Amino acid sequence: MNNKLKYRNELKFFVNHHQYYVIRQRLKGLMKPDKHAGPTGEYHIRSLYFDDIDNKALHEKLGGIRDRVKYRIRIYNGCDGVIHFEKKIKFKDYIAKVKEPLTRAMYDELLTGRYEVLKEPDRPLLHEIHDEMKHNLLRPKVIVDYVREPYVCERGNVRITFDKELRTGLHAVDIFDRSLSTVRAIDNGLIILEVKFDEYIPAYIRTALQLEGLNRQSASKYVICRKYLKLNAWEDY
Repeated sequence: MNNKLKYRNELKFFVNHHQYYVIRQRLKGLMKPDKHAGPTGEYHIRSLYFDDIDNKALHEKLGGIRDRVKYRIRIYNGCDGVIHFEKKIKFKDYIAKVKEPLTRAMYDELLTGRYEVLKEPDRPLLHEIHDEMKHNLLRPKVIVDYVREPYVCERGNVRITFDKELRTGLHAVDIFDRSLSTVRAIDNGLIILEVKFDEYIPAYIRTALQLEGLNRQSASKYVICRKYLKLNAWEDY
């Protein structure tokens, strides 16, 4: 494990609408809405996931490989004020994330295949991604789109999110395309509940979640969207 990274625990569950309403009502009295949430308590996330010529990230996840990485570009609420190129690292049961900001100009260059734009001094993550693109043909694979309702608690540094309306783009890689056609990639009745924490979950939050009554899932949004495209003959891998 790289000790310089901040690793956290991550638990994922599928919940139906009834479970969502019950758990949310309990959490509202125990946790605060994330400061980035809008008036509705939500914000929109759109990510462009990358994989190499062998679809390594996809197949490692499907194969149950515990130590793996994924690369993605992420934006919020459809705006280009904050654009991050992120590397998500899975180590055993822990996760860590490193990211670097991109300008809209850099993003536009990347989308045309000009990966040299990532070779900026003193930005090792971007250099790493450039090398992956050059040597392993890391390329955009799928758009992942959803609405997030987040709650936070300082004790245990707990973050709980409800990810709703998971959708994916069809034959599309431009996350700023306002005419982008997206389709639902998950059963209409399912919401992805994610629980992230450092060392522990306070007992009162654990009770509110009733974790013993939920079935833990892998619930990779990247894999769900890739598999949806394959099952519906939009993609072959």
